[in-house]
Amino acid sequence: MPIRATDIPLEVKQVTETLESAGFEAYLVGGCVRDLSLGRTPKDWDITTNVHPEQIEALFEETYCNNDYGTVGVVNKETTDERVRVVEVTPYRSESGYSDARRPDTVTFGVSLEEDLKRRDFTVNAIAFRLHDETLVDPFGGTADLTHKRICAVGKATERFAEDALRMMRAVRLAVELGFTIESDTMSAIVENSSNLGRISKERIRDEFIRVLATTQPMQGIVFFEKLHLLEHIAPDLLTGIGVEQNQAHAYDVYEHLLRTMQHAADKDWDFDIRIAGLFHDISKPETRRWSKEKNDWTFHGHEVVGARMTKRILTDLKFPRETVERVVKLVRWHMFFSDPDEVTLSAVRRTIANVGQENIWDLLKLRRCDRIGTGRPKEQPFRLRKYTAMVEQALRDPISVKMLKINGDRIMELTGERPSKKLGDALHALLEEVLDEPKKNTEEYLEGRVATLLAMSEDELSALGEQGREKQEKEEAAELKKLNRKHGVG
Repeated sequence: MPIRATDIPLEVKQVTETLESAGFEAYLVGGCVRDLSLGRTPKDWDITTNVHPEQIEALFEETYCNNDYGTVGVVNKETTDERVRVVEVTPYRSESGYSDARRPDTVTFGVSLEEDLKRRDFTVNAIAFRLHDETLVDPFGGTADLTHKRICAVGKATERFAEDALRMMRAVRLAVELGFTIESDTMSAIVENSSNLGRISKERIRDEFIRVLATTQPMQGIVFFEKLHLLEHIAPDLLTGIGVEQNQAHAYDVYEHLLRTMQHAADKDWDFDIRIAGLFHDISKPETRRWSKEKNDWTFHGHEVVGARMTKRILTDLKFPRETVERVVKLVRWHMFFSDPDEVTLSAVRRTIANVGQENIWDLLKLRRCDRIGTGRPKEQPFRLRKYTAMVEQALRDPISVKMLKINGDRIMELTGERPSKKLGDALHALLEEVLDEPKKNTEEYLEGRVATLLAMSEDELSALGEQGREKQEKEEAAELKKLNRKHGVG
């Protein structure tokens, strides 16, 4: 679709107008032009100009320049829109020498716009747009590639990937983000240069990997990585699952099961940690697979324990933050948490919660739902999983008990001098019955005043009231559990 100046935020226009008023050129370039052409909202804004960095800085009130490529960040402090809080302005430049397959050895400023566009990665990112006359500059056919939905390298693909090997992962990420294909020559060049990805820092690889997993189609991204020989430089352990047959409960081999489990988390728009846990939860099945004559099927005993160790190694190698590693490893380690709900006790559920942490228990249940879809089964939440969910909710909620009262045994003994006894317990349960009938009575003032009256009763009279309170407690607790089970369709 055509780009109009009215599509551009005021803060971006002010930057281009300032540059042009000073007699310089100013073009929007890169991802923002690509996204505007596709009718998408840009996440950030980049401008290129024929001015050196120090000249750019002199034109604006607040800027910063923190890289070797002359990029100047123009700060807009007044805006609340994070997308335009910083508008990046970069001089036209050419680059040469890429001894580390990532960064240019030499950067030259002051070249032409076409020279600047020539050094860029893909044609869809090598389009420039001038606001004041709505001129589109597209020397490499990026607009046509947008129309045909394809990712194509600028010039010779092998040269672009030799300059920066991370561009091969970026090609995959863009294809998945945009729903595009990768042009055949570009794809062949990725295969040819795939080994160079091993020269890229793990942090850079991790960042692109995260962005692929954060898309709506991460499964397609992993398939691209595998077909283009990139996966062996990202998470090679995943490759061992290709063609590894599972037991009769699974419709897919280990590799496809992992990808489908991850994809369901994306389909649900769930957190990144659930997606990556889905990708690695059965990573050790090839290693732990054994044939059982008794079952006449494959078994994978202990794969969750071995898989947790493998996952920790993989994520640590990719330089993921410690918090992410710990959380994902917990999800992988405990993903086999449920069995027959008729045999699972509430104490066992509480142990599972203690193992994975209250903050992770619902994500563990989500992972189990993804795992089930990944087997090829049509139902995400069968009865067993709904039952377990109800039990988790039961374990997490505060039970109906004397602990709900705004008074406790210690306070009663302090007020009355009463010693620990059955009479003290009867008094608490008698108070509980009153509070269950009239919750507004659950105040320190009322209960402290009422307890003296109760303790003045005979033991038999107070015992009868206490027993009534216990019966009321059991009845209310049973009603709450029935309501909870009905909520999850297991009552």
